[in-house]
This record gives sequence, structure tokens and C-alpha cells, in this order.
Amino acid sequence: MTAPGPRLLALRGAITLDADTKDEVSQKTQRLVKEMLARNDVNHEDLVSIIFTATDDVHSEFPAAAARALGLGDVPLLCARELAIDHGMARCIRVMMHLYGGRRRHVLHRV
Repeated sequence: MTAPGPRLLALRGAITLDADTKDEVSQKTQRLVKEMLARNDVNHEDLVSIIFTATDDVHSEFPAAAARALGLGDVPLLCARELAIDHGMARCIRVMMHLYGGRRRHVLHRV
């Protein structure tokens, strides 16, 4: 039996902001993306796409702009609104990262 080739995987992470400022969105988004990549040993070339969501109280910057500043401008990036749920977290940015890898889903580390 041959070893399986690379699989399409999804990795998720989230971070909250102390304040809705351009610098805070940029710094926290970059920290989250870097941590997701490092913790899961993901190379730039393994990335397929990244979806960012933000709660309704985040207005100062696109999270995808922070990812582009990390050198991910050639990866398809998309920003969307998170559902406005009454008991949801405030000032929250979530990430769904799609990538190719040889690992199984259960060994990926969420952030």
C-alpha cells in the first residue's frame, strides 16, 4: 500500500482585540496567522486560501491586509462578517486557513 499524498486540510484560529484600531487589528491578525503557521509547520507554498471573519464591532482595518503585509498577497484572502450572536465574543477575528499537507486532521493545532 502506498503512502497517501498531500491532503486538503483546514485549520482554524481566533483572537480578540483590546481595541478596534488599525494597529491592533494588524498586530493581532499577524500574530494569529504567524502562530497558526508555526505551530502547524505550514509553508507558504502549502497554503490554498485564508478566510477571515470579524465581529460587527471591528471596523478599523481588513484582517486580510495584515496577512498581505506578512507576504501572503499571492494567497487568496477573503474577509467576511461573523454572525452577530448575543452571547458571542466582542472584537473577535477568526481565521479558516486551507492548506495542503500530509498530516491527519487530529494532529493540527488550533490557535
